[in-house]
Amino acid sequence: MLAVKRCVCIICAVTLLFCAYLCALAEDAPSAQALIERTVISYALYGERDEQALTELAALDAALAEKWALIMDVWEAPASAQEELPDGLPEDDTLCLVALGFQLNPDGTMRDELIRRLEVLLAAAKKYPQALIVCTGGGTAAYEPAATEAGRMAEWLMQNGIGASRIMVEDKSVTTAQNAIYTFDILEERQPQVTRIAVVSSDYHIETGVLLFSAEGILRGSNVTVAGNAAWRAPGGSLSVMFQAGALIELSGDIETAFEIYYDTYDIHELPPLHTVK
Repeated sequence: MLAVKRCVCIICAVTLLFCAYLCALAEDAPSAQALIERTVISYALYGERDEQALTELAALDAALAEKWALIMDVWEAPASAQEELPDGLPEDDTLCLVALGFQLNPDGTMRDELIRRLEVLLAAAKKYPQALIVCTGGGTAAYEPAATEAGRMAEWLMQNGIGASRIMVEDKSVTTAQNAIYTFDILEERQPQVTRIAVVSSDYHIETGVLLFSAEGILRGSNVTVAGNAAWRAPGGSLSVMFQAGALIELSGDIETAFEIYYDTYDIHELPPLHTVK
């Protein structure tokens, strides 16, 4: 009962905080960034698209408004987690399997959930043996700063028969938004032939992962799209719509607001301090 009351209090506090934030945005002529954040936060709070905000954004920057309308389309039709990758994906290296990391143990070893995700990834890699792989996730071990999620994942994959030439390591990110940003950076620089991504994670994380990778592709004007997913069926875990809003705001460039939302809506206090990579 105390846990329920605490949860309700947190939800109420977050709602009041962002209602005040929306009011503050309305006091002055809003910038494009303010209108993006209004669009995102309004949807997270009320479950409805703020068409007025998008219209005002279009008056300032029509191309940017079109991109955020497309992102809202993705958000309003969330991806369903699948147990394995679908048939019919590219059979060559235009397909990339992106494995999303999970917080390491304090000593730098992998938690069981990350290993379970890797087992799903291994099956996907065998189903599509020409596909490339990006392991994404930075240093989240409290007492072993040299260890990274992506590094540990890559080691596990090679120990289980996946050739090193297929694997790319993105080991800077500590948020899912950063997973998307830095993965796209790697693919654009090193593997420009990739046109399709398949996201591999836990089931409760798939909706967020697909949303953010889709959004990053839209914002970049990239021809890389999310074509499928595969997930481990976790016994627990969740990510709130408000957390997704924070991640979209991070993609939009407002890191400070995004991290405030993360700390207010999700228990990340076991992690080392969140940071950005220049």
